[in-house]
Amino acid sequence: MSVNKVILVGNVGKDPDVRHLEGGIAVARFPLATNETYTDKNGQKVTQTEWHNIVVWRNQAEIVEKYVKSGKLLYVEGRLRTSSYDDKETGVKKYFTEVHCTNFRFLGPSTGEVQDNTKQNAPETNTQRTDKPEPPMPEPEDDLPF
Repeated sequence: MSVNKVILVGNVGKDPDVRHLEGGIAVARFPLATNETYTDKNGQKVTQTEWHNIVVWRNQAEIVEKYVKSGKLLYVEGRLRTSSYDDKETGVKKYFTEVHCTNFRFLGPSTGEVQDNTKQNAPETNTQRTDKPEPPMPEPEDDLPF
C-alpha cells in the first residue's frame, strides 16, 4: 500500500498562469508559499519559507482563473508529481516537483468569493458564507520539536 497526499496551507505567490489546451482543457499554475517559524538556539525567531509549484486542472483551473490572486490564503490538497527534462545548454537532466491539486479551499476573510471549489455556486449564492467571523487560530508554540 502507498499514499501520495499533500496538504498545504499558504499564500499564493503570484497570480495564476492559466492556459487552455486542445479540447478546451484549462490548466492553472501558481506558486504557493508556506512558512515555518521557530526559535533558534540564540533565542531569535526564524521564519523559513518554502515555495511549492501548484498545478490545477479543468473546472478547478477555471475557478482559480476567476478567484485566485496573489497573496490569497489557500488550503490545497493534492499529489506530488516529479518530472524531468534535459537542459539544452548543459545536457544535464533536470528534475522538478509539482503538487497536482485535487481540492482547494479559500481561507481568510471572505470578500464574496467562492468558498469551496467543490461547490460550483456563484459567489453571491454560496451557502457556506456566514456573517460571523471565525475566531483567530492560536499561534503555534515555537519550541515544538517537530
